[in-house]
Amino acid sequence: MKAIILSAGQGRRLLPLTADKPKSAIAVLDRSVLEWQLNEIAQCAVDEVVVVTGFAADVIDDIARRQTEVRVRTLYNPFFAQCDNLGTCWIARHEMQGDFIIVNGDTLFEAAIMQRLLATDVGAAVTLVTDSKPAYDDDDMKVVVRDGRLRRVGKKLDTAAVNGESIGMMCFRREGGARFTAQLDHMMRYGTGLKQWYLAAVDKLADDGLVATCPIDGLSWCEIDDRADLERAERVVSAWYPARGVSAAG
Repeated sequence: MKAIILSAGQGRRLLPLTADKPKSAIAVLDRSVLEWQLNEIAQCAVDEVVVVTGFAADVIDDIARRQTEVRVRTLYNPFFAQCDNLGTCWIARHEMQGDFIIVNGDTLFEAAIMQRLLATDVGAAVTLVTDSKPAYDDDDMKVVVRDGRLRRVGKKLDTAAVNGESIGMMCFRREGGARFTAQLDHMMRYGTGLKQWYLAAVDKLADDGLVATCPIDGLSWCEIDDRADLERAERVVSAWYPARGVSAAG
């Protein structure tokens, strides 16, 4: 199993912290977002990690070179400034062979989430990790799920129909990779793929009944978009390793 981490963006809402480094390289306590991700992935049945870089790519290259817990390599997206993460996925499409996981570069998650995703196989081509909460805001990547299958995913869905959110992690099996990359190709060639999130492609696959869901209610994760998220992330990762003290140091 391969994990592909999308880390090409700068994270402008976190300026000036991201003035000279991408969002995935900023520190949460005593290690970077990417290092936290790799630490948790190393506890899962994943053979290798490919980190797709863009802004300040050398910083991510350096983090990857220092890893010993899991095999990591990087792939550079030279068009990161002109595209959103659908375009970043398109750059990485040749890596999407066999079974693989895609993870957003700003999603922190405990290993149990990826372990549950890997253990969830209901025969679907794609399995999307979802969580739920009492209410959803404009920033949430909202989902509509019925009978364990994804019906819609997007930020602009009618909240009256929404019953969960995507956490930015999914697994592709069987024909899932081929169907996903074909949809990426189509949207890049004929649509507005440069300015879309890759979940717009997953939304299209959901129309064909190809996407199952993996609920992780009760497990711990967070997304880092701004300073408030960063402060919350520090509390979240501290709770994962309480015996290590507030710094959660390894």
